[in-house]
Amino acid sequence: MKFLKLTVLICLININLLQAKTDTIEVFSKAMNKSLKASVVKPSGIEGLDQEFPSVYVLHGAWGGYLDWHKNATKPNLLQELADLYQMILITPGVAPFSYYYDSPLMDSVQYETYISKELIPYVDANFPTIKDKNARAITGLSMGGHGAMMIAAKHPELFSAAGSMSGVMNIDVRTWIGNEDTQEQRRKSQQEMLGEIEYDFPFSPYTAVGLVNQMKQNNIALLIDCGIDDFLIETNRQLHQLLLENDTPHEYTERPGAHTWEYWTDALPFHILFINQVFEKNKTQLN
Repeated sequence: MKFLKLTVLICLININLLQAKTDTIEVFSKAMNKSLKASVVKPSGIEGLDQEFPSVYVLHGAWGGYLDWHKNATKPNLLQELADLYQMILITPGVAPFSYYYDSPLMDSVQYETYISKELIPYVDANFPTIKDKNARAITGLSMGGHGAMMIAAKHPELFSAAGSMSGVMNIDVRTWIGNEDTQEQRRKSQQEMLGEIEYDFPFSPYTAVGLVNQMKQNNIALLIDCGIDDFLIETNRQLHQLLLENDTPHEYTERPGAHTWEYWTDALPFHILFINQVFEKNKTQLN
């Protein structure tokens, strides 16, 4: 009985230590007049240290939330392990379903580009020991979050030195998606509600990642794009890749076995964090 009590006590201590490394924050958005939650994963044992760390914003997909990467990754404690390995702070924001992280010209409740770039990042920098410099800040995400990461980085090069996409919606035009016509029609209707009538054909709307390739070229942000060959969004990724090749934008592009699954994203995130860390290492001489 004493052994059982001791085991339970040790487990509780370990759980509390783990929880202490991850904070849940709630940030009020003036742009949308509402509060949104995010998770902040810190390297172990940094409390009391006079040190600042690089930061990476890791975005979720449609139907998701700020805890997606914590609950659904197929490897337990994946974010904490990466934060510890690379000594960086990982932030997982939550946004509304199917918002694609853009600012709607029609709906005040959908202003997520502004929220991430002008409200969340300043809040995190003010309340956590981050390096307040684009050379030590990056953004990546899965599916809808991949679109958000590429779009926000393209529009805000002053904030990021690297951006990535895993199975990203690189073109919100549902005609470029494979299969599931009912879902596609639902997405098209929600886009019209939030954006109105936009240009889906070349040269594309600035509300979609493929419409921002000129900004991507000008910004000199390190880009990593990957997608599974069985993913229903593979053609949108190939389209962006081709456009970046045509305008001579340096980027890393990978296709590998896999579909639109958490198994794929769990395997992909460590490669994204490795890529981002390499960018951070190169940037150290440029930090203020």
